[in-house]
Amino acid sequence: MKRFLTFVPLFFLLVACGSDPAGPAAPAPAPSVPVAPTPGVQGFAAELDSLRLAHQIPGMSAAIVESERIVWSMGLGFADVGDGKRTTDTSCFHLASLTKPFASAVIMQLVEEGLLDLDDPVSEYGVDLSSNGVILVRHLLTHTSEGTPGSSYRYNGARFDQLGGVIQRASGRTFGELLVERILGPLQLRHTAPNVEDRVSFALTGLDRDEYIENMATAYELRGTRVVETEYASGFGPAAGLISSAEDVASFSIAIDRSQLLDPATWELVFSPEISNTGATLPYGLGWFIQQREGVELQWHYGYWFGTSTLIVRAPELERAFIVLANTDMMSRPYGLDTGDVWRSPFARLFLESYVFGSSPLPAQR
Repeated sequence: MKRFLTFVPLFFLLVACGSDPAGPAAPAPAPSVPVAPTPGVQGFAAELDSLRLAHQIPGMSAAIVESERIVWSMGLGFADVGDGKRTTDTSCFHLASLTKPFASAVIMQLVEEGLLDLDDPVSEYGVDLSSNGVILVRHLLTHTSEGTPGSSYRYNGARFDQLGGVIQRASGRTFGELLVERILGPLQLRHTAPNVEDRVSFALTGLDRDEYIENMATAYELRGTRVVETEYASGFGPAAGLISSAEDVASFSIAIDRSQLLDPATWELVFSPEISNTGATLPYGLGWFIQQREGVELQWHYGYWFGTSTLIVRAPELERAFIVLANTDMMSRPYGLDTGDVWRSPFARLFLESYVFGSSPLPAQR
């Protein structure tokens, strides 16, 4: 039986919007949520927890990176409310679409090795999609495959997931095999794994499945004014389905800062916004959203699926990053982040106002 929970929020946010691996429905206007810079990391944690309660999220886990170090990490609220189990910085959450940056790294490794080219037609890899033109690998990777390929950006997780077929045909290996061998293993991400419901892919990690499940946050959904326990999605592929902790996602971000996994020139390509056929700069690069604000480049991605929402925001010029994972979809659901503007998220704004555009000092040591 589902367990129902009642929260008393500071304010109530609810925008009716589907949760779907292909991406949310047409974005609703983002609610106006006041966010102010906070004095020091204690104030930041308090403000973040206030946002959690306001969005009726049972549990969250977050981390901040500076200069290739995790300088702060913390669990907020409950991984499982019924059992009174609190979240920690190593609690595991479904990443949903935050899987895409990991998939991008795998794809670009194959590009470096000459096993595929971004300008190859996907039909060469057995991917058959209806189109007004030739769909290239880069079109799937940049969400520009619909309509006339390369003409415009439209977020589509289902099409991004077709990259699994490209990976397997190009390398002879599954996405899960390459992910574990080339990213999770080398970076020692012991809290990161393919969906536990995909037993074949999960088994590639060598982790104990029962122990791993025990460390996972329970999934919840907001139904009316109540929060009810729900089920996570069971799929796994390049578009979604990876499970991880805030600390492990932070370690992945640090690997990017250190130019691990890919050559520096390749990372630069990953974080270059796609240019449309008509010369327009689009909000997405190769598996990442890219955005300029007040002269600062922001590299980010979000996740939004059943019972989960996730966010990473990187400010590479300042060598800072923020990761936050939640066990309902309410951190992403109201804000239409697929449009490409991270500023719509009050969770992102809290970090950016405090530590990117603001002057609040980060802790010197965790």
